Amino acid sequence: MKVLLTGATGYIGKRLLPVLVHHGHKVVCCVRDKDRFNTSESLLSSIDIVETDLLIPETLDHIPDDIDAAYYLVHSMSTSADYHELEKTSAINFRNKIEQTRAKQVIYLSGIVNDDILSKHLTSRKNVEMELSKGNYALTTLRAGIIIGSGSASFEIIRDLVEKIPIMIAPRWLNTRCQPIAVSDVIKMLNQSLLTESTYNQSFDISGPDIMTYKEMLTGYADIRNLKRKIITLPVMTPKLSSYWLYFVTSTSYKLATALVESMKTEVVARDNRINRLLNIIPISYYESLRRSFIKIEQNEILSSWKDSFISGMSSYHISEYISVPVFGCYNDSRRMKLVDRNNSIEKIWQIGGNNGWYYADRLWRLRGFIDKLFGGVGLRRGRTNHNKIYTGDTVDFWRVLFASKKMGRLLLFAEMKLPGEAWLEFNIEDDYLVLTATFRPRGLLGRLYWYAVYPFHGIVFNGMLRKLTDQVKM
Repeated sequence: MKVLLTGATGYIGKRLLPVLVHHGHKVVCCVRDKDRFNTSESLLSSIDIVETDLLIPETLDHIPDDIDAAYYLVHSMSTSADYHELEKTSAINFRNKIEQTRAKQVIYLSGIVNDDILSKHLTSRKNVEMELSKGNYALTTLRAGIIIGSGSASFEIIRDLVEKIPIMIAPRWLNTRCQPIAVSDVIKMLNQSLLTESTYNQSFDISGPDIMTYKEMLTGYADIRNLKRKIITLPVMTPKLSSYWLYFVTSTSYKLATALVESMKTEVVARDNRINRLLNIIPISYYESLRRSFIKIEQNEILSSWKDSFISGMSSYHISEYISVPVFGCYNDSRRMKLVDRNNSIEKIWQIGGNNGWYYADRLWRLRGFIDKLFGGVGLRRGRTNHNKIYTGDTVDFWRVLFASKKMGRLLLFAEMKLPGEAWLEFNIEDDYLVLTATFRPRGLLGRLYWYAVYPFHGIVFNGMLRKLTDQVKM
């Protein structure tokens, strides 16, 4: 069968794609930016890649008419203040296009919406479902609450909170009940619902077997990790304070934290589990989903992470627009040092950031990340998904990977921190030298003052990094 997959670069899409290919489907991957689509070479013969933007109807002409079914895994939460309008428009444009194809079914992954009073986020998800249901195809909606898996936003937030804070002063919404589900079960249900007629024109709440409060989820994580944690809930913490609390303690962005806090005040418990019987699936427990997540982390086999989606950054943009580093109107600081071992230096560059740090003056890097957080930026807490692999579109702390080629010996990063301008950091091997280049395109007088303020630190930090990356100093 020929299947359309929207959100192919997202957390769920990246995991669903190899499963669909494994089951013999030809998959058409819809992406906004081809330059940040990366997948295993073993999948390339079974996929087509089309560049579309659901907010621009004419780009949807790239979608072929001979698809048999489509997945709608698009989510705009936190990308802008009016994301609910953007999501509705995207759904309408998508529906209009799919009606022109031979698709029999659309499968939509939404959120559990069984409360009378819904958050803005969950209301938006419900509105998208209503728009998609108006099409001339069968709609299958799978509604999930909290998704637990290595790299998922929920798992990473729980991980940040429990690992970092022995005594938590937390908002009262931690007592709200929810019903988490393992990401592996979400993928199973998405796959097995495909062209299964018993799921047509129906919505299903999908969940694991455990009904828990958010507080119990945190203490459950602590139990798995053998950590002693005390949680005190306060009834007076406002949503805004709760959002700041979540933003500063975890790796989430402030916009996403705000949307999550609003949603966490709403109970998300499944109405029934009839989907399990229809598809013959027995979901795993919350504790088992945690154990499996840690296995993936320990083996450095995280297939996808929410941090690598643009929802974790400050803005959305096409990588192709920034790969060519500008020259006009820019400040440039380029330094070079002779290599001792080319291959060893490349491996070090490919492991930069995250838990491994930046090889020199890590305290200064952490201070810069902390300052960025204070001004509403992403800070350093996003880290990186894989310890020794880097792909275009990945995050490396407060940078976004624009280009990565070990063969060429070139890594290009774009800053997603709060800046009065735009910044690039490039590692490039030229002959027997490693060249480290910082480029900054200032915005107004403040941008120029910023460059001259940080320039003196470049000599300290960049020269130190070069010495260690080129093996001039033993690690």
